[in-house]
Amino acid sequence: MSTQADHGHELVPRPEQTPDALRAALAVVAPGRLPEMQQTKEEAFAKALEWQSLSPVRSWVLAWARDIEIARRPDLASRHTWAKGNLEHDDADVAREALRELSTVLDEAMKAVRA
Repeated sequence: MSTQADHGHELVPRPEQTPDALRAALAVVAPGRLPEMQQTKEEAFAKALEWQSLSPVRSWVLAWARDIEIARRPDLASRHTWAKGNLEHDDADVAREALRELSTVLDEAMKAVRA
């Protein structure tokens, strides 16, 4: 597990960016997503073989590291949930704000895992 800035309460420490560490963290913060993780892992590895490139695997690792970063931090998780829940709000201003917030949360999580 790596060190990170203090974001208040975190459900688990930020995991290393390896398949095993990401899976272990996901098993704690969002166990219902484990089948999705396995499926996307298989797809990424198949593409890596087909393309003869590690870029699909790197993308898979970063996407799951980002999603786990959101799930492990209640501050980000609540903002993410609100944003996703309001993307199709009847009030266009609320929907636009939700889209902005979703983008901000995803960017914040990605910056954290790339730090």
